[in-house]
Parts: sequence; C-alpha cells; structure tokens
Amino acid sequence: MIDELRDESLKKKVGGGFKLTTLIQKRLCSLNQGARPLVYMPGASNLEIVIAEIVQDKIYLSLKNELRTIEDQPADVPDELGFDDLGLD
Repeated sequence: MIDELRDESLKKKVGGGFKLTTLIQKRLCSLNQGARPLVYMPGASNLEIVIAEIVQDKIYLSLKNELRTIEDQPADVPDELGFDDLGLD
C-alpha cells in the first residue's frame, strides 16, 4: 500500500476522500490510455505516479470535478475563483 494514502493531509489537500478517489480514478484512466506522466519515476506503478503528481500539485480537480493538469491551465488565466474574486464586500 502507498503510505501517502494513509495520510489525512492528502485528503485535505484535494477536498476529502471522495474527491481524492475521483482524482485518482480519472488520472489512472488517462495514464492507462497513454497520457504522459508529469513526474519522472522509473519503475513506478501508475498509482504511485498519480499519488506523486497529487503531492507535487501537478494535477487537481476543477470546480466541475474534471481532471486538470498544470499543463492544461494557461499561466495568466485562473481555473478556479476564490472568494476575493467574487467582489463581495
């Protein structure tokens, strides 16, 4: 078993256990279909690669629970809005 999956901070990082499971499943599917890993880990399983990508903030779920990578997002356009972006005072 991968030790990082036992750590609660990984669940908190992505927003809970359900979101973590969703992110892992979506990324595993994309890797199994030929997507390029975003971390270099020779000999690692796809699950180990996905966990490393999450830990290193290389992948995340969008607000619509879609898989996003750091390569998907242009540098000057935020994918998600924070409370400050809402203009509420």
